[in-house]
Amino acid sequence: MRNFDFSPLYRTAIGFDRLFDLVENSHTNNAGGFPPYNIEQSQENQYRITMAVAGFSQDEVDITQQKNSLIVAGKKGARNQDTKFLYQGIAERDFERKFQLDDHIKVTGADMENGMLHIDLVREVPEEDKPRRIEIGSRLLESTE
Repeated sequence: MRNFDFSPLYRTAIGFDRLFDLVENSHTNNAGGFPPYNIEQSQENQYRITMAVAGFSQDEVDITQQKNSLIVAGKKGARNQDTKFLYQGIAERDFERKFQLDDHIKVTGADMENGMLHIDLVREVPEEDKPRRIEIGSRLLESTE
């Protein structure tokens, strides 16, 4: 993969250095394409991650959110060693997928149906972080009492 030098952009993009670091390091989050997943946006602030986890039960899949990171891991239970496969096309190996989440993204629920894991997310921006209009000529006075 080609490396990009974002350092010239640091001069004009105040506060975006973390974003550029995420882009630079995104190629290290490679799980070999397993399990495959989709990311959907159903509404302006609602998202869904859908992962194909055929062969895994709910007890074998763990979902963890920590700060701006979502980790989905699957550990397959012990298999009967007497089974002899003539052909094995269903991958039943352990996996771990990491998703980098934006600020204020929260997991609201997860369901598993027909071998598909659905993780619902929502962006909840606090009122103090939402954009507000500033009138020209007005002063915001802080209380000094």
